[in-house]
This record gives sequence, C-alpha cells and structure tokens, in this order.
Amino acid sequence: MTLNDAVKQYALSKGFDIVGFTGAEDFTEDELAALKRVRDGHMDGYSWYTEARIRKMNRPKELLEGARSVISLATSYLGDDPDSTNGMKGRIARYSWGDDYHNVLKGRLKEFCDGLPAIVGRSVRHRIFVDDGPMNDRAAARRSGVGWVGKNTNILTPSHGSWVLLGQVITDLELEPDNPLKKTCGSCVRCIDDCPTGAIVAPYVVDNTRCISYLTIELRGNVPRNLRPLMGDWIFGCDICQDVCPVNIKAVSGDTAEFQKRTGFSTPDLVPILEMDQETFSKKYRNSPIKRAKLSGLQRNACIALGNNGDPRAIQPLTNVLLESEPLVRSHAAWALGQIGGPEAVGALRMALDSETESYVTQEIEDALSDALGEKFGR
Repeated sequence: MTLNDAVKQYALSKGFDIVGFTGAEDFTEDELAALKRVRDGHMDGYSWYTEARIRKMNRPKELLEGARSVISLATSYLGDDPDSTNGMKGRIARYSWGDDYHNVLKGRLKEFCDGLPAIVGRSVRHRIFVDDGPMNDRAAARRSGVGWVGKNTNILTPSHGSWVLLGQVITDLELEPDNPLKKTCGSCVRCIDDCPTGAIVAPYVVDNTRCISYLTIELRGNVPRNLRPLMGDWIFGCDICQDVCPVNIKAVSGDTAEFQKRTGFSTPDLVPILEMDQETFSKKYRNSPIKRAKLSGLQRNACIALGNNGDPRAIQPLTNVLLESEPLVRSHAAWALGQIGGPEAVGALRMALDSETESYVTQEIEDALSDALGEKFGR
C-alpha cells in the first residue's frame, strides 16, 4: 500500500467521506479572484476579510513552516428531510440542524492527525483548519479533486453534492497530489436564476451583502427594507441555491450522528423565538451554529419571516416585541406589522409611535404605517 493509499484509508476510517491531496503551493488563481471580490465591494460587511488575510489564506507555506502537502477532507451533513413548514414557522439552513460543525470536525481532524505518526512511521507536523481559520478551504478542495466549484461558489462533489463540510490539514508529509476534477456546471444557471435576492451576480461571484445567509447570520444591524420581502421564511442561513442544484438530486447522505436533525431545528416555530430570553436562547442553541446569530439577530429574522408569512395571528406577539424589546428587534417587528396590515396592526403601530424614543425605530413605524394603510386603501 502506498503512503497516499494508507493515509486516505485511515481518513475514511475516521468518518470523513471524501479525501484528496494537493501540494502546498500558493492558490494563485483563487487569491486573485478573492482580491477582486473585495475590491468590487462583494465582501462588504466582513471587516475581517482583508486583502492581507486573503494573501495569507491562499499561501499554505506561510501557515505552516515546512509545509509540503494539504490534505483536504469533506464530510456530508445531508440527512433527514425538513419538518413541515405549515403554520408560523421559519426555515434554517440544513448544516445547522445538528451540532456545531466546527467542534465536530476539529475534534475528528485532531484524532486523525494524532494517528498519522503511526501510519507513516514518523512524527508529522501539521496544522488544522475548519472554515474559521485563515485557510482557503474551497481552493484546497478544488485543487485536490475533492470537488469542483459551482456557480454559487460552493464545492460540488460527484458523490455527496454540495452538502459537505470541509476541513484541511496542512502537513510536512510529502503526498502525491491528486488531480483536480474536470467536471463543471456546464450551461446550468439554476442557482443564479432561483436566488431570490439576486446575490449570485455572475457565475462564481456572490455579493455577500445580498446573500440571505449573510443577512440572517453575519449582519448585526437592520436588514435593508428592499431585501426583507425577498428573504421569505429563512431565519438562519439559506439552502435555495443548493436545493435547486441538479448535482444534489442524487447526493449520498452522510452518517455523522452529530449532524442529525435536532427536534424542531429545521422549521422552528417563530413566536417562541420572539418570546425567548437570553438564558433560554443559550440553553437551546448550546453547541449549535445558530448561536452565531445572537438572540437579537434571530428575533430580528423571526420578525421578517412573520411579516412575509402574513398570518394575522402574529400581530399580538409582534406587538409585544414592538413595545418591549430592544430597538433592533422593535424596528423589524414594526415592519412585519406593516406587511400583515389590518386594523389591529395599524392600532399597534400607532400606539407604539406615541411612546417610541429611538429615531430610527420611529421611522420604521412610520414606514410600516404607510405600508399598512396603503394596503388598506389600495394605494
């Protein structure tokens, strides 16, 4: 058995679904593309995503002295179908239905690396990355043959589609590089056509400031009013560009127990989220990616989803939020009431307008009243 075969077999035995190797040379093409995205304003909102970081993340030899190879590993998180969306429910991206993948994959990668010396017969220098470090995971996955880059910028694998989470190990092992795949998306543009916010502005180019995943997770302030109606019922992340991708039709499911769907996580009831306090939020979303949105962000997103849902039963819960919550959530509760409309919603908005002291929330209430009254009188 060759060294490559031994390492791959060992990685698969540790629960990884796909393994590929590439050299530690710079990802020059990927670095240039990322720099262009920043300069074109498509990464606005990510203050940490600087040109200096881009250069670092695309140069493995700067991340580990003596680096010779990168081991790219993919793990499927595809499992059960989502629960019903009937009623006042929201939707959450599939990768967040189970445990926090950062913790799961880092633990698995550490165990994998700890066992490498026994496989190769010497000590092995290495460094682990799972999405949140200065390493270009997708560039490594592409060049190692794990998958190819789709027009939505996700890595697409022949066996597991794009429902994979990536991990990388930069190492001083001399491994024979795998060849990149020759597959492409061809003329397919389903992901571009079906993105409700038009975030995929060109093949292989995503404007993060329009992406529902960015808006529901990373954005800390007000969601732009023009984008709120386009977000539908997504309250954490978005899977639309993956759901419509033809490659994913026959994707093989994974069997990682930690990624299995937690009860009520795929399509959660929205009103309980509005009523949640910090202690309940921290307990419910312990070891979950969803905690990244923070309580205020998740409640903001729930307000938008309820506004888009249009169910009058949400008026009273939204009114409670409008009168009692923090300004960020109040402003989006006002918008939601304006979308639902009707006398009860108008009354709640007028009552809130009399007591509101935050100027930008006052503006949101006035705009919501205009929406509600415009609908009522057919304007």
